[in-house]
Amino acid sequence: MGVDNGILLGLDTFGDVTRGANGQHLEQHEVLRNVVEEAVLADSLGLDFFGVGEHHREDFAISSPEVVLAAIASRTNRIRLGSAVTVLNSDDPIRVYERFATVDALSNGRAEVILGRGSFTESFPLFGIKMEEYDIQFGEKLEILSLLKHEGPLEWKGSIRPPLRGQRAYPTTQRGSLRTWIGVGGSPESVVRAARYGFPLCIAIIGGQPERFTQYVDLYLHSLERFGHPIQPISCHSPGHVSNTDERAQAEVWPHYREMFTRIGRERGWPPVTYDQFEFAIGPEGSLYVGSPETVAEKIIRNARILKLSRFDMKYSNGGMPHEQLMNSIELYANDVAPLVRAGFIG
Repeated sequence: MGVDNGILLGLDTFGDVTRGANGQHLEQHEVLRNVVEEAVLADSLGLDFFGVGEHHREDFAISSPEVVLAAIASRTNRIRLGSAVTVLNSDDPIRVYERFATVDALSNGRAEVILGRGSFTESFPLFGIKMEEYDIQFGEKLEILSLLKHEGPLEWKGSIRPPLRGQRAYPTTQRGSLRTWIGVGGSPESVVRAARYGFPLCIAIIGGQPERFTQYVDLYLHSLERFGHPIQPISCHSPGHVSNTDERAQAEVWPHYREMFTRIGRERGWPPVTYDQFEFAIGPEGSLYVGSPETVAEKIIRNARILKLSRFDMKYSNGGMPHEQLMNSIELYANDVAPLVRAGFIG
């Protein structure tokens, strides 16, 4: 499905550790239970996809996406469930496939996995992966996973592990393959790699102008043709928040956005985020979808057309923003934003 025939609308979260009524951060176990409730709400309101990210740090609660998704699968009926993203180069590709195939069975075929290299690197020392092997680990593990999608005997030889000689992974899926996307954040090599294996593309746009990613969309479509693959879906993941008015949405997001990016900036050597930067990001040319339903819908429609999207996933959790505000944002996104966006692609 592409923008000519409509667009799917989803939600993503990293399980950001939120603040409670007393202003203090909740415990991670409380956040995890709230994420399940947020997914149940999204399903009940008819949204198309719910994705959970993988991180291994104190400000994000989800380190095992498949476990969270299995819990969500038991409480939902229709919504598709996936990761956003699974950090493949610090994991085992066979175990990744088996875990998501298990979620697929438990959800009656609703599971999918989005594979990425990860913008946070805590998982590498945690699991004993050398950072200098960052790229080769991803390349070879993705090659193995591309073979797994056929769900037959595996024949593979590389440098990161012993060869595979006829082994198989279980369980197999009802459809005979697991829906698999490649998540990219701006690396041309990752875009071409996704096309080489014929995987759908998920573009993570968390800063700058979404329009600049048209070059990656064009590269992907050209590369699919060059490798002899049919056209595949393209999705986009970007942060956002919906409230009743633009002013209220901005006021709700800004203190948590500032806190989160100041903290991450200290780790990475960035200067503190300014309100001017935030104002640009929430504006028409920026990458944050923050505002009233009308403002958010207009921005989704514009960028979905520019980027030829089949699905837009809003990362609705924003640092310590309280669970109650997240639930309200989900309701407005499903009940008000979604109809406006879908109407924008009719005719």
